Amino acid sequence: MIKKLVVVFIAVFAIKSYAQDGTASPYSFYGIGSLKFKGTVENRSMGGIGVYTDSIHLNLRNPAAYGMHNLAVYGNENRPVIFSVAASHARLKLKSFAGEDNLKSSTFDYLSMALPLGRLGIGFGLIPYTAVGYKLETRNADLSLNERFRGEGGVNKTYLSAGYALTKNLSIGVDLNYNFGNIKNSTIVFDYDPMDGSLIQYQSRETNRSNLSGFGLNFGLTYKTMVTDNLELQSSFTFSPETPLKSRNERSFATILFNEILGSEIPINTLDADLAAQGLDKTDFILPTKFSFGAGIGQPRIWFVGAEYTFQNTKNFKNELYGNAGVDYSNSSTIALGGFVIPDYNSFTSYFKRVVYRAGLRYETSGLNVNNTSIDEFGMSFGVGLPVGNDFFSNANIAVEFGKRGTTSRNLIQENYLNFSLSLSLNDKWFEKRRYD
Repeated sequence: MIKKLVVVFIAVFAIKSYAQDGTASPYSFYGIGSLKFKGTVENRSMGGIGVYTDSIHLNLRNPAAYGMHNLAVYGNENRPVIFSVAASHARLKLKSFAGEDNLKSSTFDYLSMALPLGRLGIGFGLIPYTAVGYKLETRNADLSLNERFRGEGGVNKTYLSAGYALTKNLSIGVDLNYNFGNIKNSTIVFDYDPMDGSLIQYQSRETNRSNLSGFGLNFGLTYKTMVTDNLELQSSFTFSPETPLKSRNERSFATILFNEILGSEIPINTLDADLAAQGLDKTDFILPTKFSFGAGIGQPRIWFVGAEYTFQNTKNFKNELYGNAGVDYSNSSTIALGGFVIPDYNSFTSYFKRVVYRAGLRYETSGLNVNNTSIDEFGMSFGVGLPVGNDFFSNANIAVEFGKRGTTSRNLIQENYLNFSLSLSLNDKWFEKRRYD
């Protein structure tokens, strides 16, 4: 047990040391950033579906997954305690009508723990939920600098979850989330000497910062039943009501000394704006209502295939601090399909027969419309679950996802991405009944 905890702490330290930028997407400028969390590495390997649940993997998409019955291998008296930590690395190729660029980013994805208490299960952890990270420039017709945009930050989520198995087939659950974080954006519009057209020495920079916080809820339900002697049906439903986030805002204007060769920005003097006079010092972000439902079928511990639909009411989303920023929103939706196969989970002769092989695909309309164009995303994913240790339950999960987001039409940017994700899911048996006094 101590060895496993040491592995977790070393992994967390390494991930935090390595993870510097949560995203490099220019579309993270809008709203509260790009959605970073799309499920566990196991979920993401299967197109992001959260339909499948079992007793040895976390499912952070549906809190009802914590409510399970005990395992027969433990004499129906217990099931494992689960620790899970994950990180990812992304490579992006940004393409526009004017050219292309290659970027990369890496991040810590989540740290989670689940505890079994009979039919009840509880979980808690930390998840970087959204990420802001962009550095963009626009050019004039003569290729001189016109504007520069930079942003960083994001929203994190810490949660406490509980799930309960009402019957052998039906479980319910709830997440209590606390969202917190900050987003910082800066803009420079470059001025030139009207006489010779050279860039003037001093430029003006506007900087906005929003400090966000608020509580949210997510309700879940899972149902599973054997439809034949060999086939099991699993289904799931989640619902998150509208969640307000309080935003404490700051805005400043600075005169900066700009070095075009180095790209450095040295502030000379700064003036804070009176946002209170405009009623913008305290605003609300509204995280829209969201629900998902899915179903799948498979042979327990051998194979599974499922589909899931997610809907989010993003049509009325509004950022009061920035206004519409040249965009509008529609409702977003995601359709995902995925599954896994295990050649022989109980094999003692071949390690690779015990490996879980996963695959999936998804199509997402983000709800973000720029220049009257919907920013949509399509992705395909593959992954493996590698057994570690001697208990057959702990595993290391690797996922590879590739796809594209956006388009090059209407002066927009298309992102072609390749994501690598790794998680360690370490299981152990804690609570045992005494056999002898």
